[in-house]
Amino acid sequence: MENMELGTAFTVVLEKGETFWISYCPEIPGANGQGITKEESVEDLKQAILFILQDRREEGMRGVPPDAICEKLSFA
Repeated sequence: MENMELGTAFTVVLEKGETFWISYCPEIPGANGQGITKEESVEDLKQAILFILQDRREEGMRGVPPDAICEKLSFA
């Protein structure tokens, strides 16, 4: 496996449109943001990432048996 930089940081790609800045995160499909300023676009993207990750966690936990062990995995 290739050496990958992992952690709590994600890549933000910003593009300037005619009126708005758009942003997206290549690591999380569907995570997009927009705003009049770059900062607004990035903040919108942060909220999208949090929403997507929370939704995926809830969806993924639906089928977990009650006696399963759940732990946090951290890349530091």
